[in-house]
Amino acid sequence: MKTLEEWLAHCERLHPKSIDLGLERVRGLAERMQLRFDCPVITVAGTNGKGSTCAMLEAILTEAGYRTGVYTSPHLVHFEERCRIHGESAPAEQLVAAFERVEGVRGDVLLTYFEFTTLAILDVLAHAQLDVVILEVGLGGRLDAVNVIDADCAVITSIDIDHAELLGDTREQIGLEKAGILRPGRPAVVSDPMPPQSVIDHANAIGADLWLLGRDFNYSGDPQQWAWAGRGRRYAGLAYPALRGANQLINASGALAALTAMRQQLPVTAQAVRNGFALVELPARFQVVPGKPALVLDVAHNPHAVAALAQNLEIQRAYYSSTHAVFGAMSDKDLTAILTRMDPVIDCWYFTDLPTPRAATGAALHALWQSVSTRKDVGAAVFKTPQIALQAAAMVAAPADRIVVFGSFYTVGGVLEQGIPNLQAGQPSSGKDG
Repeated sequence: MKTLEEWLAHCERLHPKSIDLGLERVRGLAERMQLRFDCPVITVAGTNGKGSTCAMLEAILTEAGYRTGVYTSPHLVHFEERCRIHGESAPAEQLVAAFERVEGVRGDVLLTYFEFTTLAILDVLAHAQLDVVILEVGLGGRLDAVNVIDADCAVITSIDIDHAELLGDTREQIGLEKAGILRPGRPAVVSDPMPPQSVIDHANAIGADLWLLGRDFNYSGDPQQWAWAGRGRRYAGLAYPALRGANQLINASGALAALTAMRQQLPVTAQAVRNGFALVELPARFQVVPGKPALVLDVAHNPHAVAALAQNLEIQRAYYSSTHAVFGAMSDKDLTAILTRMDPVIDCWYFTDLPTPRAATGAALHALWQSVSTRKDVGAAVFKTPQIALQAAAMVAAPADRIVVFGSFYTVGGVLEQGIPNLQAGQPSSGKDG
């Protein structure tokens, strides 16, 4: 195996299951690899808002002059996106070398794709001479492979029901799984405005330094600016983060709480905070691509995230004549709740197949939508790929309309494979985003 693609194919073949929660296999190999970090580590778990929180932490710490490393998942288009070093995706050859090191100690241990790739990326970050590492937890927390690392600070973002078959079907059960990333005596920042009691109880039981939104830190805002206050620190007159969406102040507040909790190890200036929020970038989180028609990209794929997306679309509805939606998702999601929430906002649907067995077919999504929709004025069609669906939407949409592509990472990634599409004159092009 010489190329990254060959190694990724190898990872997919190793384990009969795509998800096999548990830390024993990964912890044993991490010890063999002598994986350790000589810098502060911040771990971020939650149902929604993890990627945004990681991106804000990364942007502020980079502006403060720190050499940052970030692990997030999944990726949109290229696997290398999962590992960023000082804001840039890790080179493929660096990842290949790490895959070789994991294979060299693996022996007969069966690893899932996520476990193998996580070990490799942690190895890359551990050897990158970094000042701070930010790790996004993939699924849950307690039994997620990322949790083999003892973080100096843990952040738990908003919690909702997702992956119920693995994590439980109540917020209390899921919250307890997320709380597994907390460590005794270390900061535990919870930015969910209404956290499950199980998170609070677990933090108190292990003696974590619990920071709760509404108790230990707060935010306020008006249409022009916002302010934040926490233990011994205040920020006033802040510009809104460059990431769009009504829920981003919650994520920004959690990021500021984590930085305040870590100010002895990672001091940052107020200017770094301002610059970081102004410059933060994260594709496909209510990402609005200007043009006629406008294009909105969002990887919302559970009811909580979709509710935020629908709210953001409703806020801006007066600016657009009609809203077209390209949608594809995994079959294990609460698709009825998703379609029911989005139906009042969407004027024409373009349901798409996705290139994975886990996905619901476009035809199945279409049939489900027909069963839940009460609208008679809405059109819908089924397509083989997200790109074909987007092309169809672009041909129909008027210049004053908007097109929203949402759902699975496969859906949004499918329209980004050739770069940000240009929808001018109904002809998507393959021009790269600058």
